[in-house]
Amino acid sequence: MQIAKPVGRNASALKYDILSALSAHALAGDKNRQRLVLRISLLITARYNWQRNELSIGREEISRLWSVDERTVKREMSRLRSMGWLTVKRPGARGRVSVYELDLKQMLVDTRPSWHVLGADFTDRIDQEPRTESNVVPFQANVAAPPDGTEDTWSLVQAALHARDPELWSSWFRHLSEAERAGGRATLMAPSRFMADYIASQWTGRLLAAYARVDPSVRSIRIESAV
Repeated sequence: MQIAKPVGRNASALKYDILSALSAHALAGDKNRQRLVLRISLLITARYNWQRNELSIGREEISRLWSVDERTVKREMSRLRSMGWLTVKRPGARGRVSVYELDLKQMLVDTRPSWHVLGADFTDRIDQEPRTESNVVPFQANVAAPPDGTEDTWSLVQAALHARDPELWSSWFRHLSEAERAGGRATLMAPSRFMADYIASQWTGRLLAAYARVDPSVRSIRIESAV
């Protein structure tokens, strides 16, 4: 499944499809999941910039939109980050609110079990969305997936990354190894400084989301170069 950027001629349909998938997923879950999905859906409809993939909003404004206190906002935003649905693009500073970006593809991956209630045409339409263009050339294509049946944390993280996006895993994540995991931080090793810097700048949120599904005690990622 490849998700196109929701701009252009078919943008409105894709936006409605994403919101429909979120709604169906919420209604199939318990009250806690329903409330969380309703909250992120409100932020999407009220404040999300689809073209730039930016959600620029402060904790005070979120608490007003959600009718909750800022402590609840902090907890719920942390849950959304651990799910991989939300990452911090630019942290807030004096006089400037935080800027977040949404991983729409992760949302669709997680809501897929509920797609059937929306009809076969919905599933076909989403699965046939065109590939997002990229100027990054993969190091190697068609590499075998990590082996099944392994139970150590890093292998499970690698399996989650591969399931989420096999091409991205093949290009970048498969080259990583776990050097250390302690004190809430996972330290990963990349074979070159370029790869370490690029993954750190582009995919830290994706790595943290994968860890959250296997070992929620990991709250930060450090990527170092082996050379």
